[in-house]
Amino acid sequence: MAAFSLTCRSAVMLGRTGPANRQQAGPMHQFVDLDALRAVCLTLPAGNAAAAAAVRERQQVLTKPVGSLGRLENLAAWLARWQSREMPRLERVDVLVFAGNHGITRQGVSPFPSTVTAQMVANFSNGGAAINQLARVADAKLRVLPLSLETPTEDFTEAPAMREPEFLRAVATGYGAVATDCDLLCLGEMGIGNTTAAAAIAAALFGGDGTRWAGRGTGIDDAGLARKRRVIDAALERHAACLGDPLLIAMVLGGRELAAILGASLAARQHGIPMLLDGFVCTAAAAPLARLVPGALDHAMLAHLSAEAGHRILADALGLAPLLDFGMRLGEASAAALVVPLLRAAVACHTGMATFAEAAVDNRA
Repeated sequence: MAAFSLTCRSAVMLGRTGPANRQQAGPMHQFVDLDALRAVCLTLPAGNAAAAAAVRERQQVLTKPVGSLGRLENLAAWLARWQSREMPRLERVDVLVFAGNHGITRQGVSPFPSTVTAQMVANFSNGGAAINQLARVADAKLRVLPLSLETPTEDFTEAPAMREPEFLRAVATGYGAVATDCDLLCLGEMGIGNTTAAAAIAAALFGGDGTRWAGRGTGIDDAGLARKRRVIDAALERHAACLGDPLLIAMVLGGRELAAILGASLAARQHGIPMLLDGFVCTAAAAPLARLVPGALDHAMLAHLSAEAGHRILADALGLAPLLDFGMRLGEASAAALVVPLLRAAVACHTGMATFAEAAVDNRA
């Protein structure tokens, strides 16, 4: 596939003008080109195994039967591993929602017009969306970052969704949005048409066609679903030369908000921040990292199993076990925020419970 990738890359680099397009991503990295981004993706720090082991050791002597808190115990160890703390904490929880518009909406893949993206961003700003309420309940800081909503990406049945400079700008935006002192990162998105982009990315990464991956998104009818499937198949055929490279797949089939999620996922790993992926779109946006580097999403938990058709297939392909299954399909980091109180409970039990010795309770013989 190497020759095909090079052919595809030359097609999506048009419009690049040199140093003026260089983007600062985070405090240390400049994604000058795809090779620079790839280099950061290929040098990922490991989690702190000693911190996770310390959590498991403490769990053995807390006033409860061994393993009786089930996945809560695993969650505490996971947080410790990626925070590099024997006593994990959730003092700062950030929710990042990236918003973008898609040229593919011209193909009738959503019942809503692309103007809804900006209207929902305004709704977020006014505190009127579900994520505002859920972030408040989670005691989390919500930030919404719109990415050039006035200029949708290209219709990817006709051209690459993004050229290299704009793709790198979006990745850098996501990377730079991650605060290095964050204890937990929740990722989400808003973008009319982005379930079509997510399904196309999933198909390109893991095989299959529009019938396998396309769902009803925001509620398309049968005719709309058939169009969506055809659009995905057309995109896969048009960009067949790119399908051997996960980063090129993200560029030619994705959207700015998906690219920003990829960048934020990469930054979280580089900074040692555990993160929660939201639904189908968010998972598909981060999936190119896992295809590029096995284990690249070990610092991520899947918040829930979306009702969107392809999410279970994608979760299984990535080896991610969802924490919740509530039949949700809203996006906007809603399920990720919903999981935060669950993680707070895991931390509270681990850090606040007494040991058998401290409580003067007899342990088992």
